[in-house]
Amino acid sequence: MRTQFAGRRGINHEQLMQAVRAGHAVAILAQIQESTGLALDSRINGGRFAGILPRHVQDAYNVRGEADGKEFGSLDQVAFDAQPELVTVSNAGIPAFLSNYLDPALIEVLVSPMKAAEIAGETKKGDWVTTVTTFMVVESDGQVSAYGDYSNAGNADANINFPQRQSFHYQTFTQWGEKELAYTGLAGVDLASRKNVASALVLNKFQNKSYFFGIAGLQNYGLLNDPNLLAPIVPTNAWDAATADQAYQNVLDLYAQLVRQGNGVVENTDRMTLACSPTRAINFQKTNQFGLNVYALMRENFPNLVIKTAPEYSTSTGELMQLILNEYEGQETCTAAFTEKMRAHAVVVGSSNFSQKKSQGTWGTVIFRPVFIASSLG
Repeated sequence: MRTQFAGRRGINHEQLMQAVRAGHAVAILAQIQESTGLALDSRINGGRFAGILPRHVQDAYNVRGEADGKEFGSLDQVAFDAQPELVTVSNAGIPAFLSNYLDPALIEVLVSPMKAAEIAGETKKGDWVTTVTTFMVVESDGQVSAYGDYSNAGNADANINFPQRQSFHYQTFTQWGEKELAYTGLAGVDLASRKNVASALVLNKFQNKSYFFGIAGLQNYGLLNDPNLLAPIVPTNAWDAATADQAYQNVLDLYAQLVRQGNGVVENTDRMTLACSPTRAINFQKTNQFGLNVYALMRENFPNLVIKTAPEYSTSTGELMQLILNEYEGQETCTAAFTEKMRAHAVVVGSSNFSQKKSQGTWGTVIFRPVFIASSLG
């Protein structure tokens, strides 16, 4: 039966019809399915007429029918298109970047505040070729004697000292390439500008640190470690456990120390700066039984006192606090000094890149009258 109706020249229709009339139609269809992969199925188009299906589609019918336990009314129920097999990779989504929103705002990473210039003031002294600055300190001296017409006793004199400070100059580089700028430009970021911002921050952070601690190995000292500063006192009351009145008493003790150091020339109405860490300043919020906090008590008794905070006052040996008399008889007590700020040197052009040096110079903090700075540690 296998090839009785088929030959090299095609199908022998007379033999095929004889085989069908003889009851071999099922065997003929099975042979067609096996040899060609085609099968007749009456479930196409709701059973209105039979049609030819490829074998893999017929298998899908059979598997789905067995899973559902029912016959299919039409080919639409198996969700096949005109081309039943996928040519592309199966996918149910879109590229992730199409659903990504790029926020154009640049979020700055936080850095600790730079407060030295606010606390001590800031002054330019010399320029970028100045290596040493000399200050003149004059002290009046003399003595008197009982008057006598022919007496030459008694004399007045002046003693002058010339203390010096050494400058320290430092630098940083910014570099950027053409392709580097083009890449970051795709994100809407002006990289050259951001690197310039970073260079200013790096220089100023170092400048602020030099104002507090000076430069090791040079006659360049800071507000916290100048060797001429007087030894700090220990607070009468432990700050963390102190009440509002006790915290105010600690401030009052510091003021009393400043008065003693200045031999009585300091008054509570003078312009003063109280410098401490943000951690210590929290204690000024404490309130007493009368509803007054430490801030209110200080404002009432020291009308020209300004409170400044800086993280550098939290030291490895404890919480430091300084009470500074801003000036006396027109002479400032201290100043943070620099030679130059943000000296931008020439832009060097490479084959496809650029670079620029920026530099600054510092004297640290120059303290003219250390007796007008009282400190407490603890």
